[in-house]
Parts: sequence; C-alpha cells; structure tokens
Amino acid sequence: MSKSSSSLADLPVLQDEPVPCCPPITAGELSVEDSEKMAAMFKALADPVRLRLFSKIASHPGGEACVCDIQDVGVSQPTVSHHLRKLREAGLLTSQRRGTWVYYTVAPSVVAGMAAMLDLRG
Repeated sequence: MSKSSSSLADLPVLQDEPVPCCPPITAGELSVEDSEKMAAMFKALADPVRLRLFSKIASHPGGEACVCDIQDVGVSQPTVSHHLRKLREAGLLTSQRRGTWVYYTVAPSVVAGMAAMLDLRG
C-alpha cells in the first residue's frame, strides 16, 4: 500500500476550527495509520448500543453524563461498561471518576473533526 500524500502533520492548526482526526478524504490517499484511526472510530459508532450511548452523552445537558443517567439502553450494566470502554479506546469519549460514578463527555472536536474528514468539498 502506498503512503499518503498528506498526513496529520501537514494540516494547519487553526484556533477556532475543529482539528480533524485525519486529513480530508479528498486530500489524498489515507496513510495506514490514519485509516486505522478512522476505522476504529467508525467501527465503535457502528454498533447500535454504542451509538445510542454516544448520542445520550452528546445530547445530555452540559455535554457531560454520569453513567447512572445513560445506562438504560436495553443491555446489562457490565455490557454498558464494555461499550463505553470501546468508545473511549476509539478516542470518542473522555471519562472522569467522581466518587463512585464515572462521568463521560464527547472528546473535544471529535464529531466536527470526523465531519471535516468526510467533507467532500475538501
């Protein structure tokens, strides 16, 4: 497989714009590293339970949700924890333990960055 003609290092960093996870799809062939990173994010969101959990967190007031507020997605609590871990490993969520509860937020700029990567206007 050939190397990408652009990489994350080639992207300008702008103060008020989201930083894409990877170069726009129209910028050139994705590198192996960028394609693996992208695939992990989309794979994590491809599961209906994970997508619901991600949506619950993203739409929760303040953009932050306690696991106690989002666990009712039709699966057991250990399964919810498994899915949340997969979303964190893919870089889509961050978490913070406060006492006995864990609070989740969508990783900064991740949704806008994924959208920018898929923007065909380049």
